[in-house]
Amino acid sequence: MSNRLVTEDSPYLQQHKNNPVDWFPWGDEAFTKAQKENKAIFISIGYSSCHWCHVMEEMVFENKECADILNEHFVCIKVDREERPDIDKHYQEVHMLLNRRAGGWPTSIFCTPQNKPFFAGTYIPPESQQGSIEGMGFKELTKLISLKVKENDASLYKNADEVESFLNTKEHPKEATVLKEEFRKNFMLQVKNNYEPKNGGFSVTPKFPHASTLGTLLTIDKLYDDKSAKAMLIHTLESMKKGGMYDLVDGGFCRYSVDSEWRVPHFEKMLYDNALLCELYANAYLTYKDESFLATAKEVADFWYNFMSEDNLFYSASDADSEGEEGTYFIYTYDEVYKTLSDNGYENIESMLAKMEVTPQGNFEGKNIIRFNNGVVPKEFEKVKILLQDLRKNREYPFIDKKVQTSWSSMMIKALFTLGAIDAKYKDRAVKSLDALLKTMFIDSKLYHTTLIHKTPKVEAFLEDYAYLAQALISAYNATQDEIYLIKAQRFANIALEEFYKKGSWNFSNGEFETKAEIADNTYTSSVSIMVDVLISLGTLLEDEKYTHFAFKTLEYNSYELGRRPVIYPYMLRQTLRYLKGDRVIKSNATNLDAKAYELSILAYPFILKKLSQDAEFMVCGDKRCFSNTNNINKINDIIKNSF
Repeated sequence: MSNRLVTEDSPYLQQHKNNPVDWFPWGDEAFTKAQKENKAIFISIGYSSCHWCHVMEEMVFENKECADILNEHFVCIKVDREERPDIDKHYQEVHMLLNRRAGGWPTSIFCTPQNKPFFAGTYIPPESQQGSIEGMGFKELTKLISLKVKENDASLYKNADEVESFLNTKEHPKEATVLKEEFRKNFMLQVKNNYEPKNGGFSVTPKFPHASTLGTLLTIDKLYDDKSAKAMLIHTLESMKKGGMYDLVDGGFCRYSVDSEWRVPHFEKMLYDNALLCELYANAYLTYKDESFLATAKEVADFWYNFMSEDNLFYSASDADSEGEEGTYFIYTYDEVYKTLSDNGYENIESMLAKMEVTPQGNFEGKNIIRFNNGVVPKEFEKVKILLQDLRKNREYPFIDKKVQTSWSSMMIKALFTLGAIDAKYKDRAVKSLDALLKTMFIDSKLYHTTLIHKTPKVEAFLEDYAYLAQALISAYNATQDEIYLIKAQRFANIALEEFYKKGSWNFSNGEFETKAEIADNTYTSSVSIMVDVLISLGTLLEDEKYTHFAFKTLEYNSYELGRRPVIYPYMLRQTLRYLKGDRVIKSNATNLDAKAYELSILAYPFILKKLSQDAEFMVCGDKRCFSNTNNINKINDIIKNSF
């Protein structure tokens, strides 16, 4: 028997439509019922590819005793954090306030009948477990809460009022400090302190890719010829692609590694991770000319195109689990790999198995994750990879979340434009995907955040959607010199300024939940920092100082924290360096800009924009002045260097 989620579009909510829990989607109906019947509210927030969300569903929401308690004493609401990031951000704040530590998913929130939160947790097991983070089990906890609400427990309601009071208190930043290039020195000290020298990355376990931090190391190396920045970056990029967190068979990066060597991943694949890492590896190739970096970038782009797209639109994620277990689709037994190589006449089987770390004992729960521990993928793996792909074809593919999200899709489109300077087919894909995204998500002069493929979008856009889409449009303009993209970027930036900006600060969302936009680069790059990027670009390309002014005011507003803890805000640091150093604009005619796209993409200076003109040669310009022109593209680096 289905619950109320059966009519929802969200793939995550659809996963819970047959739970015995009487779920409500977020909306007035649930809150009215709770207040009318004086029932506590239970809010569960997750997403479709979240492993521990699936565990909680199996252990708690499919548990009849747990469901009976919830249905009798609570009004239960399910929220897809990817569909409603504004709700999620609000309740992550609640979790931090109540627990003095960051939350995660699944997020479990208990509220009074008036929807005032008083308890926040993550995964809560059905029974009490010794050493459990949350203490008591779900059954015991829900029985206790329902009793206290029924008795109108004064301390519970007082706690809820205090939480609401704290949430309504607006924090203001410390006094602004002068923006300085020296911020990078503090950044480098903090990055080195976090750096794990053996395997790269910035923690021991679990290990996330930190694409924004790595990209800022690349910028610092290009600006200051910083050997330690280069060493940390290259070692991490080489380590991450050895296999495990990076899927050498199909392509694409998994969310994170549970070990220090990037060998054993959490197997879900997210669009935002793959987009940011695709762009990072492409830029690393353009800087260091390592062909393996280019191969990785192309494989990521091709994976998302072949497995995770439809009608030029990108799906948001694939799950870690299939056939009821994590990683089943991705791993191999020794015998099946040996047999398929033998059946296909492959010679030197034992040697190839050893190179791929395939052993009878396995490197993951008795089975094998394909990996080249020396970091070198041999040429013969191309043929072996096809055989390994054939073995996977007989398996159940992990669940795919077919939501289209404006912000995440825009990240991949930008990455494709970066690759497009190297291989024109990716530029063509980027143009088609951008046009399809605009057609799908920008309707009747209104931008939307997310929708299912072939469905009409309902959730209106947040700051991140305006920011990342405008950034992708500026990349499109740089790649094509089609001014319609620049006009659209300006339009979305203007709306974002009008809707979300206030005296240097930015909201992530307005309306039902007015949430402040984060400046830290957490799961992915802060939408505030992306807006600074967009505003600086528009100020340069349109020669309009008001956009540069808004960028500066944003940097100034956050300058104290940026100077003190730049490692938390790597993309904002990058934009600060850009603001201080200044953009360089290469002006020329369309034929020149198109024919020399690759050569222009490998220029040493990191802050380059292109602009269409009638110049027969290449003109190098800065803020309100041009420096020199040349018909020899190889001289542009020298002109830029001499312009400082």
